[in-house]
Amino acid sequence: MKLPDTVIRYAQETLRDLVALPSVSAEHRALPETAQRVKELLEELGLRAEIHPTPGAPVVYAEGGEGGPTVLFYNHYDVQPADPLELWESDPFAMTERDGHWYARGISDDKGELTSRLAALKWLIDEHGSLPFRVKFVVEGEEEVGSPNLEAYVAQNRQRLQADAVIWEFGSVDTSGRPLVYCGLKGIVAVELRVRTAGYDLHSSLGAVVQNPIYRLSAALASLRDNDGKVLIEGFYDRVRPLSEAEAKSLETIPDESGHLSELYGVKGFLGGAKGTEFYRRLAAEPVVNINGFHSGYGGPGSKTVLPAEAFAKLDFRLVPDQEPLEVVELLRRHLDRHGFDDVEVITLEAGEHPARSDLGAPWAQQAVEALRETYGLEPVVHLSSGGSGPMYPFTHHLGAPVVSIGISYPGSRVHSPNENIRIADFERGVAAIKRALEKFAGL
Repeated sequence: MKLPDTVIRYAQETLRDLVALPSVSAEHRALPETAQRVKELLEELGLRAEIHPTPGAPVVYAEGGEGGPTVLFYNHYDVQPADPLELWESDPFAMTERDGHWYARGISDDKGELTSRLAALKWLIDEHGSLPFRVKFVVEGEEEVGSPNLEAYVAQNRQRLQADAVIWEFGSVDTSGRPLVYCGLKGIVAVELRVRTAGYDLHSSLGAVVQNPIYRLSAALASLRDNDGKVLIEGFYDRVRPLSEAEAKSLETIPDESGHLSELYGVKGFLGGAKGTEFYRRLAAEPVVNINGFHSGYGGPGSKTVLPAEAFAKLDFRLVPDQEPLEVVELLRRHLDRHGFDDVEVITLEAGEHPARSDLGAPWAQQAVEALRETYGLEPVVHLSSGGSGPMYPFTHHLGAPVVSIGISYPGSRVHSPNENIRIADFERGVAAIKRALEKFAGL
């Protein structure tokens, strides 16, 4: 299904405009003006768009179309910081084309995905004169900092946001080019562990009599998981919901790309030697703790004989249904106390997002699979959950709508890294697949 030239030009111009706005939510940059530009783009498609304030970045809401079932699009207009800038081969806030790819911060996550939805709707409008079904948009500006205000927004606007189906904000093909469908996301809670053993940095000779905070924190961290990645916090797995028979069988149908992925990631192998069904079970259905960073002492050139006064580490927990993010923090605190680490302070950095999972057998999920099959000429790969996290829970919980995630990315998109990119061919196929899925949804 080839995109019309008018749709391609529209997508290029729209995407170029959006990535030029440095809407880095972690730095509170360009968020109001980006929200305004998104509102204008939605209005240009004939939708009624509004900017709704929140305690943080505004949400752009839009609706329109002519009767029939309603699909809701969730996307976000904020992006990650571009740092380290020296590793970019082109300006991160200027769309650059090289070797069949487009490069820029947000070109995939999530401005490219948002643009693909807008382009699919423009194509439908060009064909039909108007949208022959109802659409709604929720486009937030805080996804990259944990969406702290989105659940309250969805709960407060539950009636306004009612829909029959939700298209989530991202999607991809695998290393073999097969389109992927995700029907869930892991939850997340982020914490910082901090230890102080002295009032100020000391001479290293005092290490004979003064405790080193690096040692204390290292020992505390080592107590949280084993070498295969199993979390050792008491009670951590108590709330984990067993997989249904259909969910377990879905893992067995996923083609094993663990070998290709280990080469792509530059790793020698995966925890516990995981591959095949076990690899995908861990990604989709196994909770995990990860250490994001460890900071203490001297890291400059040469040596400095110092005994640091303080050490801290940042961690995140990826959770599965029905784990509760804040309960996990309580379990962590109890674990540390039980194992003699009551001197380790626990600071919650993000209140967390609940895990969410939609029904793999929902008609909307099947329509998306059929649309991808027709567009790509390959059998789609259905995942019960992504290994990543996002604010899907408010939509499944408050709206009760089935959620499907499909999109325009690929494994080498370098999302959150320098030289973020998408392949132009993936973008065009993604637009065609979204259009086809919407046609099936609306019975066209």
